[in-house]
Amino acid sequence: MSPREAQHTEELKAVVAKNLNIDAAEITHLNVVRRSVDARGRKVRMNVGVEVFINQIPEETHKIEFEYQNVSHCPEVVIVGAGPAGLFAALRLIELGLKPVIVERGKSVSERKADISAIHRNEGLNPDSNYGYGEGGAGTFSDGKLYTRSKKRGNVRKVLEVFFFHGAQPEILIDSHPHIGTNVLPRVIKQIRETIINAGGEVHFKRRVNGFIIQNGRVNGVKTVSGETFKGKAVILATGHSARDIYNLLRENGIHLEAKNFAVGVRVEHPQELIDSIQYHRKHRGQYLPPATYSFTEQVAGRGVYSFCMCPGGVIVPAATAENQLVVNGMSPSHRGGRFANSGIVVEVHTEDLKQYAHLREMAGLKFQEDIEAKCFKMAGNSQIAPAQGLHDFVSSKISGSLPETSYRPGIVSSDIHNWIPRFIGERLQSGFMQMDRKAKGFLSNEAIIVGVESRTSSPVRIPRNEETFEHVKMKGLFPCGEGSGYSGGIVSSAVDGESCAEKIAAQLMHHGA
Repeated sequence: MSPREAQHTEELKAVVAKNLNIDAAEITHLNVVRRSVDARGRKVRMNVGVEVFINQIPEETHKIEFEYQNVSHCPEVVIVGAGPAGLFAALRLIELGLKPVIVERGKSVSERKADISAIHRNEGLNPDSNYGYGEGGAGTFSDGKLYTRSKKRGNVRKVLEVFFFHGAQPEILIDSHPHIGTNVLPRVIKQIRETIINAGGEVHFKRRVNGFIIQNGRVNGVKTVSGETFKGKAVILATGHSARDIYNLLRENGIHLEAKNFAVGVRVEHPQELIDSIQYHRKHRGQYLPPATYSFTEQVAGRGVYSFCMCPGGVIVPAATAENQLVVNGMSPSHRGGRFANSGIVVEVHTEDLKQYAHLREMAGLKFQEDIEAKCFKMAGNSQIAPAQGLHDFVSSKISGSLPETSYRPGIVSSDIHNWIPRFIGERLQSGFMQMDRKAKGFLSNEAIIVGVESRTSSPVRIPRNEETFEHVKMKGLFPCGEGSGYSGGIVSSAVDGESCAEKIAAQLMHHGA
């Protein structure tokens, strides 16, 4: 149906009645259960799924509720990291009668806000409290996208319902690409924490783990920099893809790691109006359509070049997790009402692309990321001011004499990005952008800029685990989980992985009578 019809109940009812060949007066109630935008044709349409009640009053709408039992005296499981994998593992442990004890290096969402504001003002970076570290993980202050293609590992619908139960907007239950927004997600995450604590679980902030407690070849606890120890029947490692110190710690303890493919590129920013006009085939979006998104997947010289984490009406943010690094990411508030659209455009990096780092074996990708991030930091004068270039100028290998306005608050400086990005990435980006412009004419414009570097799309390291038990392949008691383990990507798939991990632990403990 048309966007207008989808937004007005009476017009929606008229379309439904026509499709069912009945009188609209016979329809006593409608529930919208699915909604998506189809902009493939010249005329933009809305695809809407509805539950229709004819000549009957529906029973009271099913309320989404979860009951979390008191587990204060139950066996404990230590969870390292309070991102989506860790939080959803904790909630599932409670449902299964186990007590979660979360140990998080960063601060609560409320305390993180001050540290993030300082980064935007170029006043320095707290290595334990930033866009990457702290309660809720990297997603808390960078968007809250809930779309995932990974539907096989667990119950995606339940994850959405848990977010809704804890305060997320009801639209996430019906939209094809659900999105909470960085202005809403912090209070949802806080409510999840309160649920965990009210059920008898524990959440400890400002506790950075720097050691494992290993007895008889089994991990049964962790140590922190402050000297505290936390012990349990198992340890879930849900530290996210940026916790490089954890990978080093694992390696020092002889815990097996593997190198994996990842991606590196830049963040591209256009005026939202330009993206709307390209995607919706009209000069102005109008009042009934949401800000337009896009998704590109190209192949260039044997490597994928693709868009990642597209943020309509959003802003670019500084996402480094240590001093002397410059990393960018994107986010959108729930209303997506900003003037700009941004997306990561990245190139696949395979292990064979890192020959100069081969001596580092499974840690080669980490060092590759670190070197690019450090180079970016220096290019912009040892600050969070980011190197940038006009998109058309980049493709033409031309230095930008001037740059358009940007949403990136620390600021940008003109830079020839080809001077610091590896050649095998830069050349593929050039070709990829030209392919994208052929599909979306006008995309390749100097109204758009590229800002570097987008290097944290996923972890270049996997912590291998048994696919049946989720336990580390060689270290008993350790359960790698979420993005940092290399087995998920994004909020929902990490949450699903956390739930699955909790279920595997509960099954193991029940089998052993613990």
